[in-house]
Amino acid sequence: WRMYSLSVFVLVLGHGARRLHVSAAYRAKAQVSMSRFEPTSFINYEKLHSNVNIVRKRLNRPLTLSEKIVYGHLDDPHNQEIDRGRTYLRLRPDRVAMQDATAQMAMLQFISSGLPKVAVPSTIHCDHLIEAQIGGVKDLARAKEVNQEVYNFLSSAGAKYGVGFWKPGSGIIHQIILENYAYPGVMLIGTDSHTPNGGGLGSICIGVGGADAVDVMAGIPWELKCPKVIGVKLTGTLSGWTSPKDVILKVAGILTVKGGTGAIVEYHGPGVDSISCTGMATICNMGAEIGATTSVFPYNHRMRTYLEKTGRGEIAALSDEYSDLLVPDEGCEYDQIIELNLDELKPHINGPFTPDLAHPVSKVGAEAEKNGWPLEVKVGLIGSCTNSSYEDMGRAVSVAKQALDKGLKCKAQFTVTPGSEQIRATIERDGYSKILGDVGGVVLANACGPCIGQWDRRDIKKGDKNTIVTSFNRNFTARNDANPATHAFVTSPEIVTALAIAGTLNFNPETDYLTAPNGEKFKLQPPSADELPKRDFDPGQDTYQHPPADGTSLRVDVSPQSNRLQLLEPFDKWSGNDLEDLLVLIKVKGKCTTDHISAAGPWLKFRGHLDNISNNMLIGAVNSENDAINKIKNHLTGEYGGVPDVARHYKANGVSWVAVGDDNYGEGSSREHAALEPRHLGGRAIIVKSFARIHETNLKKQGLLPLTFANPSDYDKILPDDKISIRGLKTFAPGKPLTAVVKHSDGSEDTLELNHTFNETQIEWFKAGSALNRMKELQH
Repeated sequence: WRMYSLSVFVLVLGHGARRLHVSAAYRAKAQVSMSRFEPTSFINYEKLHSNVNIVRKRLNRPLTLSEKIVYGHLDDPHNQEIDRGRTYLRLRPDRVAMQDATAQMAMLQFISSGLPKVAVPSTIHCDHLIEAQIGGVKDLARAKEVNQEVYNFLSSAGAKYGVGFWKPGSGIIHQIILENYAYPGVMLIGTDSHTPNGGGLGSICIGVGGADAVDVMAGIPWELKCPKVIGVKLTGTLSGWTSPKDVILKVAGILTVKGGTGAIVEYHGPGVDSISCTGMATICNMGAEIGATTSVFPYNHRMRTYLEKTGRGEIAALSDEYSDLLVPDEGCEYDQIIELNLDELKPHINGPFTPDLAHPVSKVGAEAEKNGWPLEVKVGLIGSCTNSSYEDMGRAVSVAKQALDKGLKCKAQFTVTPGSEQIRATIERDGYSKILGDVGGVVLANACGPCIGQWDRRDIKKGDKNTIVTSFNRNFTARNDANPATHAFVTSPEIVTALAIAGTLNFNPETDYLTAPNGEKFKLQPPSADELPKRDFDPGQDTYQHPPADGTSLRVDVSPQSNRLQLLEPFDKWSGNDLEDLLVLIKVKGKCTTDHISAAGPWLKFRGHLDNISNNMLIGAVNSENDAINKIKNHLTGEYGGVPDVARHYKANGVSWVAVGDDNYGEGSSREHAALEPRHLGGRAIIVKSFARIHETNLKKQGLLPLTFANPSDYDKILPDDKISIRGLKTFAPGKPLTAVVKHSDGSEDTLELNHTFNETQIEWFKAGSALNRMKELQH
């Protein structure tokens, strides 16, 4: 392979670049094994530069970094209407990445499209289906056996349609993207809400539903509402116990779980240079928790170092050459600015039950006592896609070693999740794994594990009130262990390690003392660790399968008898009439995340079987009628039943329904099953106070109507036994509200105005019955 720098092409070293290291020996080895690692993706900085100049002249103003990268990928930069927060952009992303839970439905939809091969470089990453039980090796072996049918499907579908396949054990999708596929200026979409992790390497990486991924894989321009831009100006320098994680924990406390909705968060300012590349990725990763479209950092020397260390020195050199494209213009304007002085930032811990409840570590013990949160830390868990870098592990090791030197081990259980096979192999080689094991840690598989509920937890019973502390990103009720009484807190890996050693939330490592077995009192010193390994990364085992040049003769088998995989049937088209007398399936009270709508954990195994996974639809949502979970009234029989059961009964009797929800409905994971299931079970509309971005788009893709009350207090007018008619569909148009006629059981009626964000293209999706149906129509 070579770099054609004169023609200004950046060569992204395809599917599997992690084995191309910068040493001469590695280069020689790479030359020999070139057939495995053919180049697959190009970005033309010259074209990016040209597009940015076109838009800058049109708008006649300086551009933010995120605007440069986003507008640089416009399908038609000359004519695209650009208005932040209002217009829809048609974009040409460079790459698609899918994790195995969402890839099943994405690939099933791509198969349904009838296209022979993906139009852009794409990869599948097997990280979601591995349950943490005993330890990495045994858990991985068990997962391969239990999920063999799914892995075979994804592997064969990847081979047939030109998609790279990262096998189980290779690592978490976002870590692998950072190590291989992200680079300054690239636009990547991924079927996971923490795809923004790549923003730590100057990329615009956006989490989407599988249907959006199918658009891009099909070569269709991808639509995104033109994002607003929130600027976070960083001054000062990170030091001591304060870590990059504390930046986003603080920002989450400021903006809350919906404060970033519809916006890209762009970090800038002199404080940026004090944060490592992987630290910047941590900050961008957890930006998903504030509802942001994505987050991004400007290109700097920390990114250059990381690119060089991961075998992409040529990209670093070209990024240097085109660095003006990869930083904001001087004088650019943000829609909102937050200023953060890193000199004054203290270690934080957020929770429980929501990632935006921010506390300084010094105060969380008192808060716990005041609120009745259990002080004893039962389990400390480090790793995940948010915090599993070499530096993260090193800082945790720095804390663990101090305790070991004094004869102390963890009082709490302690687990370690490496982000990738490369990280696992490198921390094992460099002695980190041994120290973490000696202090009481169990190294789990290179996978999502407990972060997404893939945790066979045995130390407590369901309903037992307890506290866990993690370096993960989400801590919604019951997310990690399916126990609604578990109080989960998120913080940095080093604080997790310190609290696991102390065994209590009421411990501030900056000021408090530990007691050694010999009675000696000692204080932990602030952690220190190398940003990157002194030697090259150890790539570990080869876990990547490159697709053949031509897969047309290959078969993808899906057994009709399978309970894990099911080929899709197209949804019905719009009838051409208004929707009359829809029953209210459920009026949801309070927070309703995608975990409430389509739970993960044990349900992950059905992600490729729409009918089976629909049995979890809204089973976690609170019914406003009785404050019960998964207990709603069937208005055809008068009896109470589970939400999916009642929906199935309505569908079997030809009765359509609507669900009503509260604020920020559908926050959290990008999973499109939360949109597919209500459509499959006979839903026609979801009416709420406000939507989370990804979920709203996912609903549109499946032919549902995501609508919002023009007057949010109208939510209170909806009663469980109402019938709702949605009028105005014959003249359905962008920006034109629809009307709901609400018929109450006492014979009275309310007429409500309903807003929507549909554009012309999305209205065509609705009329066709789904975006996939519309794609097929356009092929004929």
